[in-house]
Amino acid sequence: MDAAPPRRRRRRWLLRLALSLVVLLLVLRWFEHRMTYAPFARMDATGDELGRPREDVYFTTKDGVKLNAWFYPAATDSSRARLVFLIAHGNGGNISHRVPLYDALLSRGTAVFAFDYRGYGCSAGRPDEEGTYLDAQAAHAWLVARGFAPTNILAYAESLGGGIVTELALREKVGGVILQSCFSSVHDIGAEMLPWLPVRWVTHNRYDNAGKLPRMHAPLLVMHGRADTIIGFHHGEKLFAAANEPKLFWELAGDHNDQPLADRVKFVAGVEKFLGELVKAPPLMK
Repeated sequence: MDAAPPRRRRRRWLLRLALSLVVLLLVLRWFEHRMTYAPFARMDATGDELGRPREDVYFTTKDGVKLNAWFYPAATDSSRARLVFLIAHGNGGNISHRVPLYDALLSRGTAVFAFDYRGYGCSAGRPDEEGTYLDAQAAHAWLVARGFAPTNILAYAESLGGGIVTELALREKVGGVILQSCFSSVHDIGAEMLPWLPVRWVTHNRYDNAGKLPRMHAPLLVMHGRADTIIGFHHGEKLFAAANEPKLFWELAGDHNDQPLADRVKFVAGVEKFLGELVKAPPLMK
């Protein structure tokens, strides 16, 4: 016979339920962080594979985190030397895994500045949403201190980087934004991947690109591929629909991790169209 009064048994049951929910929430938060950020500490390239000048850069964020970046200056005789692509990469790897992308962008006669978020590559710290926003702002500040006008900084985002770049464009002046293979929001992509979970209620990260684009007025290029099996093509369409003019949509070839260089010629053509029509960059002198 259970001697405990019904009221005490009810309190015990409610306490066990509350503890179970707390544990479940902690597990979901841990899982969310692992899914959102996949940093890689080891550098698998030196950055010098392109055979052109490069600077290994360290700078510090407003909250005191030391970050690492690679800066490739434009060719001195380029008519576009005043322009620079600030690259916010995807959630996996680090800046050493995107050397072919830098090569493709450098072919447009611009400079390239690729930085690692906190916790990635040689950057200190641990990634989180607000932290990555501060990282991008610090990268932007480094370029301004280097002598680049804010209107000549073109923020290039790959996948997760879209959430960081759209926020950067609201906090700082930029000359243009490229969203390559980006999601509309963490909530949207999470609900698609885990439809059986109340994702919108339990996730901490937002990276709400679609929600921010109506407030952004920098020239925009959205690049996405129909064969993307990780972030579906409809995400690119949603981002484009939410954005203000001037804007351009460019379809890419290949799956998510193959973009943008599954068809380099097509990718470069899209970037060139953006530079020529929306950014009004001078023609590239051959």
